[in-house]
Amino acid sequence: MTRNVVLGAIAGFFAAASPALSADLPVAPEPVDYVRICDAYGARFYYIPGTETCLRVGGRVRTEFRVRNFGEAENAWGDRDTDGYQWRSRGYLYLDARTATEFGTLRAFIESYITLTNASTSTTLDKAYIQWGGLLAGHNGSNFDFFTGYAFNAQIESYSDRKLNQVAYTMAFGNGFNATVALEDRSGREENIAFNGTNQSYGGTRAPDFVAALGVNQGWGQAQIMGALHQVYPSAAYNGLAGRTEDELGWAAGAGVTVNFGGFAKGGAVSLQAVYTDGASGYGSTGWNSRITDAVWNGSSTETTKTLNIFGGVTLGVTDTVQVNVEGGYHDVDGGTSAYDFTQWDATANVVWEPVSGFLMGPEFQYRDVDYSRSSGLNDTYELYGTFRLQRTF
Repeated sequence: MTRNVVLGAIAGFFAAASPALSADLPVAPEPVDYVRICDAYGARFYYIPGTETCLRVGGRVRTEFRVRNFGEAENAWGDRDTDGYQWRSRGYLYLDARTATEFGTLRAFIESYITLTNASTSTTLDKAYIQWGGLLAGHNGSNFDFFTGYAFNAQIESYSDRKLNQVAYTMAFGNGFNATVALEDRSGREENIAFNGTNQSYGGTRAPDFVAALGVNQGWGQAQIMGALHQVYPSAAYNGLAGRTEDELGWAAGAGVTVNFGGFAKGGAVSLQAVYTDGASGYGSTGWNSRITDAVWNGSSTETTKTLNIFGGVTLGVTDTVQVNVEGGYHDVDGGTSAYDFTQWDATANVVWEPVSGFLMGPEFQYRDVDYSRSSGLNDTYELYGTFRLQRTF
């Protein structure tokens, strides 16, 4: 009888528990089309639920081993307290939201990344802008910059490639022609102002840079002419030592062209650009040697620095998966006084293998030669850099 009571109690327990256990089991939802594909702006856009805004989400992962300058001493390997190599990893996030309006597409774009170099971490907001028809406001590439490289340019650059806060308006004329006028943050274009053999910084911001460009983009390639005005505004320390306030208006002008050609599995292109600057050296290159200035105090007046910059490159899609890139530049600097004169040569070459779409890898080699004026008291030097990169974009 005891056995029967126990068995009956167990059976009753499971009978009572069955409904609760059944309720805990996941139930497959009915098929619902939660996401609508948006094909108005290209692939991979979808409608944000409940809105008429299309969104594209993307990302990139990059890792690279960077051998720092191993050229003529003193180089990164000759100083015991300087890193001879850098191991860098970086993760990107892209968000692109677009909405059709009666005045044109309303777009918001964000590009941000986190970088780990050896043991140091940094976060960068690379782009963040609002675009409505021809109007663009926010953080984006400068409207002055045209050729910004074919290779990785992992450690040094031969050209100007600057992202900064701006407000710009672009008008399209048809047949690929367009014109842009913009106000851009001056801070991103400031170089040193030399005084008595030392480099002084700029004073506080007063006037943004004014940039204008006229371009064309057609099947054969593209071209652009551009100009910029830049305020040279010495710091209070400079003005106090000089005993006077002397600001200057710097400027830059340039032109560039890119021509596409066939003859290879994935074609190729060649680009050439020339830029002249007067008191606005940052428009000539973002890869300057540290000797660069925007102006020099010569003992009685502020003399603006003048630079001539010629650079370009070639990209060849030699096979469906292999691309070869070669580029370089020549930069001649007249620093106001002969002690700040120098010339700079840069060259970069790499081979990129893309075995799977969006996944690439390859080595890169870079060279920079700097010849100082005799009155500078500095020895001419050259620098060598090497990088191996792996990158996946999705």
